[in-house]
Amino acid sequence: TLSVPFMTWCNIPMHQAVGTSAAIGFPIAVAGTVGYILGGLGKSGLPDATLGFIYIPALIGLVIFSMMTAPTGAKIAHKLPVAKLKKVFAAFLFIMATRMLFQIL
Repeated sequence: TLSVPFMTWCNIPMHQAVGTSAAIGFPIAVAGTVGYILGGLGKSGLPDATLGFIYIPALIGLVIFSMMTAPTGAKIAHKLPVAKLKKVFAAFLFIMATRMLFQIL
């Protein structure tokens, strides 16, 4: 979502905006997960070890990797000066937007 840029535009400190955005993202992720589960139930042609459209081995890998790397990301975010963190985040958003644009063209 664009909650981090919006909150920083509203003069909310960057670290608080990132934390709040994570809290906002949780119910969005839960709703999306439920949608993928319900949307894929009973569909044929899916690999074994799926729950709807969710491939359980990939989910386990993502959870483990996220749990291992999240503390490092948080430490880096807290060590970076706010101005640099804003620039890194802006660059990330720009790269992702450009990538998405070229995928639809």
